[in-house]
Amino acid sequence: MRTRLLPLLIILMAAVLLALGVPLAVSLAGAQQQKVVVDRIDDTARFAALAQFVTDSPDGATGAFENERLATLSSELRSYYEVYGIRSGVFYRTGTPMAHAPAKWSLPQEGEVRDAFAEAKLSRRSHDPKQVWPWQRRNLVVASPVIRDGDVVAVVVTDSPTGQMRSRTLHGWLVIGAGEFAAMLLAVGAALRLTGWVLKPVRVLDATTHDIATGRLKSRVAAAGGPPELQRLARSFNEMADNVEDVLEQQRAFVADASHQLRNPLAALLLRIELLSFELPEGNKEIASVQAEGKRLAQVLDDLLDLALAEHTEADLKITDIGELAAERLAAWAPTAEAKGVRLLGDCPPTTAWADPVALSSALDAVIDNAVKFTPEDQTVEVSVASRGDTSTVVVTDHGPGLTDEELARVGDRFWRSGRHQNIKGSGLGLSISRALLAAGGGSIAYDRHEPHGLRVTVAVPRSAPTA
Repeated sequence: MRTRLLPLLIILMAAVLLALGVPLAVSLAGAQQQKVVVDRIDDTARFAALAQFVTDSPDGATGAFENERLATLSSELRSYYEVYGIRSGVFYRTGTPMAHAPAKWSLPQEGEVRDAFAEAKLSRRSHDPKQVWPWQRRNLVVASPVIRDGDVVAVVVTDSPTGQMRSRTLHGWLVIGAGEFAAMLLAVGAALRLTGWVLKPVRVLDATTHDIATGRLKSRVAAAGGPPELQRLARSFNEMADNVEDVLEQQRAFVADASHQLRNPLAALLLRIELLSFELPEGNKEIASVQAEGKRLAQVLDDLLDLALAEHTEADLKITDIGELAAERLAAWAPTAEAKGVRLLGDCPPTTAWADPVALSSALDAVIDNAVKFTPEDQTVEVSVASRGDTSTVVVTDHGPGLTDEELARVGDRFWRSGRHQNIKGSGLGLSISRALLAAGGGSIAYDRHEPHGLRVTVAVPRSAPTA
């Protein structure tokens, strides 16, 4: 969830910073240019004041006083160009220069300078030039009219380079960019803290839910801060877990008590049936059938009690040699398999894992018992021990009739038995007990078909130390 929430927050914060930074950068560029334009307007106004009374026409018919004013104007323009590098000039309405600097510069026939000159002849200052961005190499042109007696007699034009202005704008943009970057780093840090604070209770809740789902019913959500809504959710989850645990405990207690309390009346009933059989003719089929059903019921009660205890008992985990344990169970079942004509084959190298030896032995007994029970005569049952990654496995493979896909989905359910195996001795609880015993220690049991026929049962236990 954090990988989805964090990019969303970062994108939103980046959009906000861009929405603030871009207008600020544009405003900065506009302010820098406006400052230059205002300076040029002041300069053109000063030159217009000097040129206002120089002469009326460019025909050269001027007196000594007018020549002195023209010399002053020319000197000012040359100094202006030498100091600032800005080309400037005063041009009559016809375009003939009155004075200009540098000497080689003249009024072009077209372009931005000519447009500004034409606009100033209309007795108004030229419009503000277009915005010059740092990547554009353009000049700023400002033109002001020289007015005498209400008439425009000449035009002052300045053609300013923009290198320094663009440098100042770029420097300001770099400062803004650095500020945006620093703000983005702070925003990312705040987003990390915020998402961590919000999602920490969710992670704790997820871990606790996984623990309960894997059989650790005592797990509860610890206080982990976060928003008040998630804290209330954690408290509600703990209350729900307490109620579920109480219900399961009552169910286990009921099964255990019922199994225990029914054993004595059933034992007395079987004893009376046994006494009754002495008064009936020998070989009576009805009495034999009743006795068989009574013994089967007694076995079911014993298995129910074992299942209730298995689901209630905590696993005593320790480092166990799985290979040695599997070899012991093979040796214990060898006489039974031999009596049925089934061969037991084992590949049990030394392999250590964390397991409850008693629980694992019981599970292997149930699995090997089923394999021998359903394997035809002169066939084999293979038991192999292996390790892969963080798991050690014991695989029991038989060559019996196997199970269909539908039956594989139900194998291990309580009291379930395949319709093809109803006549074979059993209560349908052995594999359920095995699964409960293994789950208490973090283990598992899985079923799969063995080609061309048979069943493969995999008992897995963890190799890593159990967590608190």
